[in-house]
Amino acid sequence: MGKNIVEKIMEAHLVSGDLKEGSLVSLRVDQVYTQDATGTMAWLEFEAIGLDRVRVPLAVSYVDHNMLQSNFMNADDHLFLRTAAARFGAYFSRPGNGICHQVHLERFAAPGLIALGTDSHTPTGGGMGMIAIGVGGLEAASVMAGMPFEFTMPKIVRINLFGKLRRPYVTAMDVILTLLKMLSVKGGVGKIFEYGGTGVKDLSVTERATITNMGAELGATTSIFPSDENTLRFLKAQGRRHQWIPLEADEDAEYSEIIELDLSEIEPMIAQPHSPDNVVPVRNIKGTKVHQVCIGSCTNSSYKMMKTVASILKGRTVHEDVTLFINPGSKQVYEMLAHNGDIETMIRAGARILESACGPCIGMGGAPGSGQVSVRSYNRNFKGRSGTKDALVYLASPVVCALTAIKGEIVDPFEAEIPLEEVNEPEVFSVNDNMLITPKKDRNIKIIKGPNIKEVPVKEPLEETIQAEVLLKLGDNITTDDILPAGSQVLPYRSNIPEISKFTFKNIDESFYSRAMEAKTKGGGIIVGGENYGQGSSREHAAIAPMYLGIKAVIAKSFARIHRANLINFGILPLLFSNPEDYESIEKGDILKIETQAIKNDQRYTVVNLTKNKSFDVYSNLNAKEKELILIGGLLPYVRNKVLS
Repeated sequence: MGKNIVEKIMEAHLVSGDLKEGSLVSLRVDQVYTQDATGTMAWLEFEAIGLDRVRVPLAVSYVDHNMLQSNFMNADDHLFLRTAAARFGAYFSRPGNGICHQVHLERFAAPGLIALGTDSHTPTGGGMGMIAIGVGGLEAASVMAGMPFEFTMPKIVRINLFGKLRRPYVTAMDVILTLLKMLSVKGGVGKIFEYGGTGVKDLSVTERATITNMGAELGATTSIFPSDENTLRFLKAQGRRHQWIPLEADEDAEYSEIIELDLSEIEPMIAQPHSPDNVVPVRNIKGTKVHQVCIGSCTNSSYKMMKTVASILKGRTVHEDVTLFINPGSKQVYEMLAHNGDIETMIRAGARILESACGPCIGMGGAPGSGQVSVRSYNRNFKGRSGTKDALVYLASPVVCALTAIKGEIVDPFEAEIPLEEVNEPEVFSVNDNMLITPKKDRNIKIIKGPNIKEVPVKEPLEETIQAEVLLKLGDNITTDDILPAGSQVLPYRSNIPEISKFTFKNIDESFYSRAMEAKTKGGGIIVGGENYGQGSSREHAAIAPMYLGIKAVIAKSFARIHRANLINFGILPLLFSNPEDYESIEKGDILKIETQAIKNDQRYTVVNLTKNKSFDVYSNLNAKEKELILIGGLLPYVRNKVLS
């Protein structure tokens, strides 16, 4: 029997386990990278493990999220990250070098490798033909400490592409938006999407990376493309030809499911507020008045897409009612656009050019006005993520965004009055790694911590009985932004759990923090959720802060993959309703009692609602390692015991 791409890569990295769906597998990891919103805690966690050097072939610490330096906190964290990288033997990507996923694709990603990143959009690297998976910071720290990456083997789903895109009107963004419309934000849970078919040849590496980047919005573990002549062309252009290997699925490879997608039938698509899967054809809502347009982020800020935007803006002016923000994805892209005069073109048109950083995508500046419509080439449009609660955020391709910025209303590219030009990838990229600091050999470098940087909190081992109050009852698709918001007010506290915990569920219930602190003295709290609890970002703070506030368990209908892992990593018991209808019987304020001994047996528990004098059944689907983590109080004490014993 032939093998698919995922099996080929994993087989070459297998430490233990069987590559069968649902089995626990352990993999050797080639690369780990962090970004500053999650990486500050990840490096604190690595330090807490007690090793003096990373034990992976390549580690990179990026700074790209928290760039606004309105006070000392972000600047202090940047210094901490630089000195920690120097001390522990990692590369350091300085502020201004670019967004981690874009820079990693340019300078480090390579076919056949396995990478972990402390960001949910790490699967961007799948466009290069590598397995790249987003994880929480503590998971990354444990792998940097030399532990294998352990997880439950997902289903492998083939996305069979054929035909060609109707360029330049239709882009890779329209491909992934089409898949989101087909499959929903839950459609990829427990799956890896492997792309193949004759249509793959029509997509460049950066276009493939756009698709794998937003595979995170499908809930997928990761997505991956073959490594072919297009991959070779990109690596040669980056001066890294020696890292290319061919990689494709065998003709008789097997998959859990096959999805057929004709690229020639895809049209310009747009995601409406407030979910990436609320997708319709652009023609359905053309003419909608727009106040703001944002182009860039890790999804659509390649040189090709930025130059396409410049060609649309050339000789034209942004509509008087529209603010246009553009954030190139990397210094490399920014530098090439500047050299070729494209930045000048954008400025002449009236665009506001931002630095190479995440920026408005995570609410770090660029927030829309009250009730305004913002059309963005970004990957998420969750309510309030932009920094404005009542803003209406749409997601579309850079082509749609640029045309919309000029006209002041949503434009279907097929009906645009502006002629569109097809732009190709350059034969040679400008390579200048002067903003990448290489690992230091000196092990006596002092790590510098500002006053806002606090130690990592650690949970006590699991109690035999949990008796706690239901502090919140939530609906479906609760995001990590809902649990712990991002933005310029919150993110500077990412290295200070006592302070950042004050923002937990703030956008849903402003009284949550005070109620949780009170409940903590009486046995702690429980959260009840619906389907897909914890979707979105990989930020582990959405688990650490609730743990710090005394949350003992979360009972939900289903969990998003990364957040479930983060809950376990910090000792919070994730429980599933045996009968989803029991969700209706619980109310905020109920006191629930759970005997936890079942974790060592069949993992089926009876929950007694002491307030209503009723009971219902729940279960946990923990693998052997996850059970051990919950029992001991989380991944940090587990790893410390393993590597230092």
